Parts: sequence; structure tokens; C-alpha cells
Amino acid sequence: MQGFTTWIKGKRDCPITLFIIGEQLLDDFFCNWVVELLDISKNITVGCHGWDHRSWSAWPKDRDSFTTNVIRAKKLIMSVVGDAWRPWFRAPAGYIAPWMAVVLKEQGFVLDTSINPSFLVRNKFGPQKNWKLVENAMCENDIIERPWLNSWLGPACGPALHIPGLAGVSRRLWLKKSSLSHATEKQLLAQKTNVITLYWHLTDHARNNGKWTPPVK
Repeated sequence: MQGFTTWIKGKRDCPITLFIIGEQLLDDFFCNWVVELLDISKNITVGCHGWDHRSWSAWPKDRDSFTTNVIRAKKLIMSVVGDAWRPWFRAPAGYIAPWMAVVLKEQGFVLDTSINPSFLVRNKFGPQKNWKLVENAMCENDIIERPWLNSWLGPACGPALHIPGLAGVSRRLWLKKSSLSHATEKQLLAQKTNVITLYWHLTDHARNNGKWTPPVK
């Protein structure tokens, strides 16, 4: 976490959304760190990453349990981050299925960024293994979908930044795309506006003895 704190101090003008797992805020150290982070940069917003890290689409449909999970996470996150809260969702491990869209709408979410539009991870999108079906479900429920950046080779975000064969291509693509202007919240929530979504994990900052930083300009 210290690596991210150090990095963000030099990127205070960069809009960042943290997708937080609700139960992590039960840990006082992590909770206090989040609060301190929000004081460092007013350009940090916070979305929901679920209560725990259950990969919902890898299991049989369970709408009631997913609803309970999301409600619990949202309530705690909102109580901690206050005005930094945004009704935005990212599914744990990117496991998202069409049936989850209805629950997200019922709970007031307006944006989702769970889709990794690559055939390499098609098993994450439910029994039919089709990310387009997830995208359509989000659209039908008036939820803006912001899929992750992909390269011609496949995924370019998260673990792809460190996987041999994908890492080099991903880093070069990030450097190229990050030279573009930052999207505003209004643009993020405009269905017809093209927005490039980059994501990495907080734990990445522990790499290289805590000196790792995302390949952005």
C-alpha cells in the first residue's frame, strides 16, 4: 500500500477509482489507509468490488446471495468513504454473468467495469461464455459498461502486465493510451463516449521491492 501512496502523491491530478472489497474495511489498518488516501488526492473515487472475492459467475446463479453481498459491501464502503463513493461496480476476478446486471440496477449501480473482452477469459462470463451477452444485459438495465483495455494479443490489464508474452505488449499499449486526456465523470457516464479503461491491482505496487509503478505517462 505504501507504494501506491507514494505513486499517487505524484499523480494528484490523475483520476483514479479504487474498487474496494467491503470486508477489507473491517481491518482498521486498511480502513484508516483508505481515509488517509482520500485526503491526499481529491481525484480518487471509490466503487464496489463486492463484499468478498467470490467469483459469482463461476457458480450457479444465486441472485439472493449476490444481492445480500452487494448491499452489505455498499453500505460499509459508503459509510467510510463518504463523498468519494460512486455507484460503480467491478466483479471480483472479472467473473460477471448476465443475470448479475439486474441486481446491480436494483441496488442503484450505474456503471460496471467487469468485462474483459477477450476469448482467453471467456469462461468468466457464465455458462454461455459470451461477454457480449453480459454487455447486452448491462445495456438493457441502463448500466454503462466500461470494458478493460485489450491488445491484439489479448488482455492488457491486471495480470497481463506481468505475464510473459503479454507484458511487453501491454506496457507499450498503456504508455500509448495514457498519453490521451483523462475522461471526466460526465464522459464516463455517457454511453456513446469512447473511454479507455486501465486497471491494475494494489498488490502490484509491492513488486520490485515496492518500486513498481503502472506504465502510464
